[in-house]
Amino acid sequence: MTEDDKEREMMRHIAVGSLTLFIATAVTALPVAADPIAFKTLYMSRATFTTDAPLETIVGNTSGAGVTGSLTVDPAKPRGVKGVIKVDLTTVKTGIDKRDADMRGKDYLDTENEANRFAVFEIKSVDIAGPLEPGREMPARVRGMLTIKQKPVEVVADARVSYVKLTPEQLENQGQKKFGFTSDVLKIRAKFDTKFTNHGMQVPQLLFLKVSNDIQLETDLTLVRE
Repeated sequence: MTEDDKEREMMRHIAVGSLTLFIATAVTALPVAADPIAFKTLYMSRATFTTDAPLETIVGNTSGAGVTGSLTVDPAKPRGVKGVIKVDLTTVKTGIDKRDADMRGKDYLDTENEANRFAVFEIKSVDIAGPLEPGREMPARVRGMLTIKQKPVEVVADARVSYVKLTPEQLENQGQKKFGFTSDVLKIRAKFDTKFTNHGMQVPQLLFLKVSNDIQLETDLTLVRE
């Protein structure tokens, strides 16, 4: 082999090695694709409604088994989240038993009809700045369909989303597993508005000073990997 042949062979090996190194570096630099994760609500999730009338502010709360649901989200692409949250309206308490009974009666929620028992929020899309990062709270706007008393209304909720990754040590040694926590946890706090009249309910003129037609709803959801 001549000196020229040796030089060309050496250059070929260098070129092949450089290309191999480039491909390996490029593959390593690619972001790891995350799979969608199925989440379910944990028992400490809660929901609140408020009507703020001139003479009275009414606040209703429920939690535990009263708030259930699930969603599927890829932390790397949270805009594609899908899910449904349900609130059992028979469990909502305002602090006055007579008022709670009236609220569940035929003139309002009519919860004896099983079809009216749940308020349902179906998530359609989420506007959020980027991927979910463990330990970082991010603002978001959640668009969905709110159905109360079989009357669906499109709403937009202002939300704050936190993604938490728990280590095996935190789950086992720190006892988080016994409370139902898993390796992946979502915390979602959301606020949105609707009206009684949006859902086929009319506040009598006599009660306008004590019950507002406007309803403010809040959810504080804790969801864990199923």
